[in-house]
Order: sequence, then structure tokens, then C-alpha cells
Amino acid sequence: MLLERGAQLNALAEYAEDARAAHGRLVLVSGETGIGKTALVETFEQSAGLRTLRGTCDGLFTPRALGPLFDVAAQAGGALLEACRAERSREELFAALLATLGEQPTLMVLEDLHWADEATLDLIRHVGRRIKDRPVLILATYRDDRLSARDPLRVVLGELGTQQTTRRIDLAPLSAAAVIELAGPAAMSGVELYRLTGGNPFFVSEVLHGDLETIPPSARDAVLARAASLSDAARRTAESAALLGGRVEADLLSVVCGAQADDFDELVVSGLLVSGPAGLQFRHELTRLTIAQEVPAHRVSAIHAAAFAALIDTGADEARLAHHAEGAGDAQGVQWFAPRAAERAAQLGSHREAAAQLERALRFTDGLGTKEVAKLWTRLSIESGLIDSWERSLEAIDVAVAMWRQLGDPLRLGDALCVRSNALYRMVLIQEAAESVREAVQILEPQGLTPELVRALERQAVFDDDMTSRLELVRRAEGLARELDLTEVISDLLNTQAVTLFTLGEPWEEAMREALDVARASRSHSQAGRAFTNYCSLIGVERRWDEFGALSAEGMAYCEEHDIAVNGYCIRAAKAEAMLWRGRWDEAVDLAQPLVDLKASPANVVGPLCVVGLVQTRRDEPGGMEALDEAVELANQTGHLEWQLVTKVPRAEAHLLAGDLAAARQDLETCLEPGLPESDPATIGSFLLWLRRVGLPLPDLSALVLEAPVELGLAGRAEEAAAAWDERGMPYAAAWALLDGGEADMVREALKRYDQMGTPAAARHARKELRRLGASSIPTGLRSATRAHPAGLTQREQEVLALMADSMTDEQIAARLVISVRTVNHHVSAILTKLNVASREAAGSEARRRGLVTFA
Repeated sequence: MLLERGAQLNALAEYAEDARAAHGRLVLVSGETGIGKTALVETFEQSAGLRTLRGTCDGLFTPRALGPLFDVAAQAGGALLEACRAERSREELFAALLATLGEQPTLMVLEDLHWADEATLDLIRHVGRRIKDRPVLILATYRDDRLSARDPLRVVLGELGTQQTTRRIDLAPLSAAAVIELAGPAAMSGVELYRLTGGNPFFVSEVLHGDLETIPPSARDAVLARAASLSDAARRTAESAALLGGRVEADLLSVVCGAQADDFDELVVSGLLVSGPAGLQFRHELTRLTIAQEVPAHRVSAIHAAAFAALIDTGADEARLAHHAEGAGDAQGVQWFAPRAAERAAQLGSHREAAAQLERALRFTDGLGTKEVAKLWTRLSIESGLIDSWERSLEAIDVAVAMWRQLGDPLRLGDALCVRSNALYRMVLIQEAAESVREAVQILEPQGLTPELVRALERQAVFDDDMTSRLELVRRAEGLARELDLTEVISDLLNTQAVTLFTLGEPWEEAMREALDVARASRSHSQAGRAFTNYCSLIGVERRWDEFGALSAEGMAYCEEHDIAVNGYCIRAAKAEAMLWRGRWDEAVDLAQPLVDLKASPANVVGPLCVVGLVQTRRDEPGGMEALDEAVELANQTGHLEWQLVTKVPRAEAHLLAGDLAAARQDLETCLEPGLPESDPATIGSFLLWLRRVGLPLPDLSALVLEAPVELGLAGRAEEAAAAWDERGMPYAAAWALLDGGEADMVREALKRYDQMGTPAAARHARKELRRLGASSIPTGLRSATRAHPAGLTQREQEVLALMADSMTDEQIAARLVISVRTVNHHVSAILTKLNVASREAAGSEARRRGLVTFA
């Protein structure tokens, strides 16, 4: 009996009708462990009247890439099953699934997404964007109580939440009244049962079905009490089933532990197993985990060994065989199957699973030759980099480099040093990265023209600070790459060439477009991701906002579809910076804050830290200077002038707005000590404007290529500069151009704009300038009647406040607004500061008192 789930079942029935009318729906069913997600889905399934296909993500072992898709294929048959058996590419598999879902009204259930591999998450993204006109209802269940800030599922849920086809069902615990009703005439008090279980349906059920006269201290004890009454044969069957995974496979268990039909009957009668749509299964995942954790160590190994022996000749997937081989302590089995599972996972875009399989293989290297082990460490470094785990990538490649040195293999060593250079670069250790690739070139050049040498030359060009010299090196390497037909390297070289041409002020876009086209045509996903990243950055610097919006959306979708996390983060960071320039600060923070919270690689977090720090500083919100300090510290670690430039200019602005002119000058002066660094026109232009604002002399400008508004501003043509910034859709820069004019009327206009943008820090600085100019009747700010918001809240903060006043938690607000929980935390902190209250409850009361929120 399902209590307090009528509204959810009615909603699902409506979504089923939508599906029958070819209006596809993806329903995300969430809740804590034991809340009844599976029970809800199975109850609905009985009355849905739709063809049902089921797939489950298994949390027992490192999952097989796209495991739920293979489950669905086995049930659907046809072209989808043929594509899976033929090990087609993931794009072909995704297309085959969509074709299958379009055949007839279908309910597809995907259980336990919190255990999904990356390729399965990509599948959900892919399908979720394409079911609008298909007769399908997808129910995807997941636990929402243990998702870490870096869990990839969090990102996917946020993206899915923006789709028109997506719906959410969040299951709450049962009320006290419902628990009392369920308890009925049981020996224990319903009130005490509610206190013990918190209304969790699984815990309530375990206690009530335990036939116990007293309440056990936990549901776990209730499960063990059931198991204690089993016969020896049934207990062995339960233990073996618990270790074999979420599905209870009778045929396999008969081989592994001699299970008979009577044993399964006994387990069903005991309540440990139930008969579900997919056959026998544990009553709940918690039941399986409880049983599995109690199996003695010596029997765990024996069960895994029996399972491995039974499965090895059945065509079972490599991931499952690797898991059982490890459980059995079978080193040869792990050495054979784990690397192959990693290779297939990488092919399907599940780089986290590939890295996990390689980690497994490296735990069983006894008896392997040094060369084979070095290959595993090198592969692990590459896979770790693809998931933005650069510390582990560097650790792994350091081990591999030492082994290749020991083996005296110059080609492998040179390649490994290039991989190491990339990891060091991502860790913002620029000098060490340059030294690593320089050594690679020295080792490889005596070996003649090889692919390894060309890759090293391509990498070395990135670290040449002389743009003309870099361009020559890139073109030389490009000729060699074309001679050897190295498509991936050609794309990277064209990419670097385009960036170099841009920095030199020469036409660049043709080279970048070719870099992207070459990569996509050859299915070189990593190179395409890099091309999208740099293409977006350069178009953003040229302020071509419409093109930037379209290209960044295309690039982020490509990186998501092909599981290229590192480039996806880069594009997101570039988009955040674009929103900052355009004055769309709420959007900028919503894009940047998750990257800060994810603790992404230093190369991907410096820009977002500057975005968040500047917005908070301009709005007088807490934490701004701390974020900018962190960005500068990361940049200082690189020893690279350009990195220092892009972090110290924002911090100089923050110092100036805080009234600390000396600190602002010190930041900018340190960027000039070795001379003006080479960088893009936008970065150099911003630097020069801030030099003038703090009263420092300008360097020689004769050889510089600058944006028109910058040239106008430096020439003292303030109003023309402001108009040029306005034409580019950059209101904050336009206001500063007016302030730079140094005339009272222009400063008044700047002040008016600052107030409209909601930047009290800059407005305060403008008022100070008016006083310096001796202006009379200095505006004190817009009156309450005409201010954008009475409490000075941003549009996003207003949205958050309204939901806070409606008693929503940070998690619920995040889901509603499709932003991260950490971003909500920052908005709440800013709201409390602006309302001058100490708690969320006080903020809600203050909002009601002042009429800042309205209710229907």
C-alpha cells in the first residue's frame, strides 16, 4: 500500500497521456535512500498501459559503460540490440535508441542514476533534448541525499532542468499520521515508530515486517533479523546474490552456490527478495548492501571466484569480469579484463570509468613487465586529464616517465614528457610545463621525423612568448604533421596558429575554422573541444556577442555529448566572462560559481574566481577580495606574466573601489617589471586603462593593437569611448569611460549608470570623484520610489528571496532556478547582508514586513 503518493501517481498518469500524444516527457524522480522511488515507479508501471523498457545503474562495481542502454536493448531487440552486439560507436547507439523509442508509446525506466557512468549521463542528456515529439515517457530515479558538489550528476540535472520536456517529482518522507496508520495494531507505538524512522517508508516497512516485539535500533538490524531465520542453503544464496549485483540471476546462482528453487521461494517468503517487473530482486538496495556487508571475507573471495569462472565463457562484459576477478584476487584476470574494460569505456566516452578500471589494473601489476605497467600509468594520466583530475594525471605520468627512462625508450619517453607538460600546464605550473616539453624535443629530434616529434613541437610552440617565433615554429610543425598525415596534430597546430595570429593582430578565423572542421571530420573529440574553447574565447574578445552565444552553446553541447569535461569547463568560464563584460552579472555568477565550487583545475578556475570576485566587489557583497586573492595566488604559482595580468588587473580594481590606491598601484606595477607582456588586445587594453586610472605612467603604445574604445579613452576622448563601449554592449566599461573623462557632467552620468547597474562600490568611487572636482549637490543615490529594488537586491537575489520566504530549502531553490546549491548559498549570504538580518527566517519576515515579496 502506497500512502501519500496519490499526487505523484496522478502526475505520472498525465505524463503518460502526453507520451501517447507524442509529447515526450523525462521525469526525474528523486528522494533519499529508502524513500520509495522504485515502489512509486513499479506501482505506476502496472497501470501505465505502455510498452515498458527498464535499465538499471549498478553500484556494486565500476559499471559497464552504457549498462542501462544494454539492458534496454536486450528487452527491445531489433536494430538497437544488433547495434549493441556489433559494438557500434556511441553516436550510433544513441541514434538506435531514439529510433526504438519512436516506434510505439513507451515507458523507459532508468533506475539509480546516482550510480550512472558518464556515457549513460551523456545518453540522458542526448535523449532528453530529443524526445519532444516522440511517444515516450522516461522515468529516471536517483538519490539526492549523497550527491557531492563535484558529482557529474549534479551538472546533468541542472542542464536537464532547462529542457521543456523535463518534469520533477521529489518524494518526501511519510507524515506522522501515515506512519501511525501503517503501524495499526502493531506492538510498537506509531508515534515511536515515526520518531525512529523519520517517516522513511523502507525503514518503517522493515520494522513492521520484522515480527519483532521491540523496535530494533536500525533498519539494518531488522534485515539481519530476517536473514538469521534462513536455512543454510537460502542464506548462502542470499549472500551470493548480494555480491553479484542488483539483479538476482537464478541460473548464475545455481552454478555459483548451487541455489535451488526452494531457496528462492524461502527468500521471497522472508521478504528479502521480491518478484518485480524484471524478475527476482532484493527488496531494496539497502537490503542487498546489508547482506553483502555481513559475508565473511573468505567467502567473499570464493563467491567472486565462482562467479568469474561461471561468467568468463558466457560473453559477459569486461567490466563485470574485472570486478569479479579483483574480488577473487585473480591477478591475471584483472590484468586481462580491466585494461580492455577501460578501453571500451573510453571509446564510449565514460572516462571516469576508464580511469577507475586502469586504477584497478594497477593494483595487480605483479608479474607484468615494466613496459606494460608504464603503458597503464600513461593511459591513466590521459584519462584522468580528460575528467579534469589533473593532480592524479600528474602523479600517474611522473611514474610513467620514470619507467620509460628506465626502459631507455626515447619515443615513449618523449610522448610521456608531452603528456606531463599538459598536466603541469593545467596545474598552472607553466615554467615546469615548458621545461618538460623542451626535454621531450631534445630527446626526440635525434630519432628523425616521427609523430612523437611533431606532437612535441606542437606542444613547445605554446610556450614561446615571442609570437613571431611561435608562428614560425607552428608552421614548420604543421608542414611535418601534414607530411605524416597526423590529423589530430594538424588540428591542434592550426588552433595554435589562429591564436598566435590573433595576438599579432592578423586575420585568424580561417585557421581556427579549419582546426575545428579537421577535428570534427576526423572525430578527434579532444581537439574539437580545444578548438571550440579557443574559438569562443577569441570571438568573445572581439565582442561579437551574437556569434559568441551561438558558438558557445554549440561548443558546450559538443563537449557534453563527447564527455570532454575540461573543455566544457573552459567554454563555461569564457561565457561567464562574456556575461560579466555585458553587465549580465547574475548570469555571470551562475556560470562561474559552479566552476569555483567544483574545485576544477587551476587553469579552469582562475577566470571564474575573477568573475565572482569582481561581481561581489562591485556589489559590496562579502567574499569578493578573497576570491580575487585566490586567483592571484594561483597565477603567481605559474611564474607567467600573462596569468598575473589577467588576475591582478581585477584585483587592482577591487583595491581602488575599496579606497586603497597604493595596493592597486602595487598590483599593476608588478605586471610591468619585466616589460609589457604579450596578450590579446582586450587584456592589454584593460590593463592600460587601469594604469591611467591609478595614476601610473603608460608604456610605449606605438607597437600595440588596441580596441577602438581603448584608444579613444587613452586619447582623452571620454564620451566617444563611452559610446564605443555602448555599441559593443558593455555598460560597465562605458560608465568607467565617462568617469575617466574627469568632468562633472560625465561623472554624474557615470554615477547614474552605476546606480542603475547596482554597483554601490563604483558609485561610491564616482561620488568621491565629484567631491574632488568640487561639484555641488552630489546625488546620494536613486530614491526608493525609483530604485530598481528597494533593498538593492539583484534580479536573481529577488528570485531567491521570494523562494526563501516561501520556506524553500537551498536545495529546492537550486532545483527551481537550475543553479548550484553553492550559488544559492552565496545569494542567501548577500540577501542577509543587504537586509541586515542574521537568518533565513528573519529575511523572510523582513521581506514580508517591507513588502519585498508578494504571494498569490
